Amino acid sequence: MVGAVGRQVTAAVAFVGDQVLLLASATGYIARGRLGLRRTLDQMAIAGTDSLPIVAVTMLFVGMAWGFNTARYLVQFGAASYYGGSTSLAIARELGPALCGVVVAARVGSAFAAQLGTMTVTEQIDALHALAVNPIYYLVVPRLVACVIMLPVLIVVADATGIFGAFIISINGGITSGVYASSIQQWLGEMDLYGGIAKGFFFGAIIALVGCRQGLRTTGGAEGVGRATISAVVLSIVLIYGANLLLTMLFFRG
Repeated sequence: MVGAVGRQVTAAVAFVGDQVLLLASATGYIARGRLGLRRTLDQMAIAGTDSLPIVAVTMLFVGMAWGFNTARYLVQFGAASYYGGSTSLAIARELGPALCGVVVAARVGSAFAAQLGTMTVTEQIDALHALAVNPIYYLVVPRLVACVIMLPVLIVVADATGIFGAFIISINGGITSGVYASSIQQWLGEMDLYGGIAKGFFFGAIIALVGCRQGLRTTGGAEGVGRATISAVVLSIVLIYGANLLLTMLFFRG
């Protein structure tokens, strides 16, 4: 048991160290303006544009489920005027950013791990080294920049579709559009919106760094690629939830 615990601790320390070194190296290239513009735009399309439909559909259903479970009860207790405000706060602060990060981690983070893992086990990474091309500059930096830029944009879409989905259900629950809109205007502040959107920068960095790290650390052929993909998704989701809690405590103290 002691040996198993020791191995887990060692793996955790190695993971943290790898993430710090990867972030520091990628940040160095970004600070010097070495982004690889074309590769970055390609990755922005993958992380952002291609992820837009699944994010929108997911949050639409989440908003509708929220509305189904809350609208009729608030109407029964005469608190319909609080429905729009509570819904928009919950989605803007928590549901939109967190679920958007999870969806992108499952879709994009797994792709990063699989792509880089395949390149690692087929010795394409070694070929880049032989050509004097740093894999971090060529592969990691475009993915990191793309995720950090596109996650906040996706969160805006997630918030809008989630709030709209809750509105659709609230109509059947007896809450008018005027009451819903006025409640949102009364309770939803700028900090609620900006704080939720700001979480996207951190979630994007987590998804890109974890996916790339697991891919570059892949061993064991095709089976290893599968393990790297699974671990990238699981680790990203856990870290996103943990970061979401810390950022909520930091941004929304009042």
